[in-house]
Amino acid sequence: MTKRTIYRLLACFCLFSAQVHAQTADYFPTAQQWDRRTPAALQLNEAGISKAIQLARAGESKNPRSMEINHYRTFGKEPFGEGIGPFAERGEPTGVIVYKGYIVATWGEPQRCDMTHSVTKSFLSSVVGVAVDQGLIRNVRDTVAPYVPPIEVFAQQPVNRPAELIGQPQLLEPFNTPHNRTITWDDMLRQTSDWEGTLWGKPEWADRPDPDPNQWIRKRNAPGTTYEYNDVRVNALALAALSVWRRPLPQVLKQYIMDPIGASNTWRWTGYRNSWIVLDGQPVQSVSGGGHWGGGMFINAYDMARFGLLTLHKGNWNGKQLLSRQWIQQALTPTPVKTDYGYMNFFLNTDKKFLPSAPATAFAHLGNGNNVIYVDPEHNLVVVMRWIERNAMDNVVKAVLEALPN
Repeated sequence: MTKRTIYRLLACFCLFSAQVHAQTADYFPTAQQWDRRTPAALQLNEAGISKAIQLARAGESKNPRSMEINHYRTFGKEPFGEGIGPFAERGEPTGVIVYKGYIVATWGEPQRCDMTHSVTKSFLSSVVGVAVDQGLIRNVRDTVAPYVPPIEVFAQQPVNRPAELIGQPQLLEPFNTPHNRTITWDDMLRQTSDWEGTLWGKPEWADRPDPDPNQWIRKRNAPGTTYEYNDVRVNALALAALSVWRRPLPQVLKQYIMDPIGASNTWRWTGYRNSWIVLDGQPVQSVSGGGHWGGGMFINAYDMARFGLLTLHKGNWNGKQLLSRQWIQQALTPTPVKTDYGYMNFFLNTDKKFLPSAPATAFAHLGNGNNVIYVDPEHNLVVVMRWIERNAMDNVVKAVLEALPN
């Protein structure tokens, strides 16, 4: 065999390999374009996808579309429940179905920036994940306290402190109590910290308070031994992350996550009107981890789907590891005292309790409203559902799964 023949064979082999790779490689949308495919083009059942959309529309949340009115009908009834961040009217029931990276269906208003409530927590935990990957946080088993120095709260008025406050602490130290000094980053991420204190005018006991008022102020449980979904503690984590990064967390999220995945420039991450601190001589807002009391992430469904695609691929976006595989693995590891919860807000389908029709390996980023990013690695599937009743989620997922090729 001559050298020329060998070179030709090698060239043919390389061309064939490139063609196979192009056919089997995962598709990732660019910032400028997200390719769409008809369900039929990807061998999906058209009627099944249409059924899923009909179920999503029919399962629209029965709560008021005004997020402010809805707040005062729910969380606003709690002690210290006044809204302190921005609210907004929400749009139509909305969704996006992404299969093998391609958009195969949308409904509602996928470009509308609505509150996404506690899906915000998944963005917050991701910002913490980048800090761990970069070594700013050495280990999630480290206690948080050494990373958080005393913090000056930014207040324009009054400049002069009234006499009754003389001698009172002037700096915020959210992790400087005997209990809080024992809390690790992992405890905060799993909502098992039992952090104690008041932040931005909200005592931790006032968030989803125990029916028995005698339990509001109580002896602390050891970190890691009890799970409690609590937004005051989530906001304490956001403040701690801000101390580590020394820059606004929305800027961090934009640089390391949202820009690389090609998200739009329309999402906004806000805090509360009183959650401002002085950082390196500048007023900086500490963002919230959800829409509890207002604020949180305002984002469109396409950007939510991009984030879901990132977590589907274990933090990898088109060959670039934005979040380490180890971090995603930790985020998906069940919390010992809450086995259907990983890092916030990774809701796991342990024993198929959350979504009976979905595989146990599926997970979701979930927020009130309900706002859902369903992620299914087994089927290379991401489904965004917005403003849907909790009991309608599984029916939509079931219809989509039944529409997939056998």
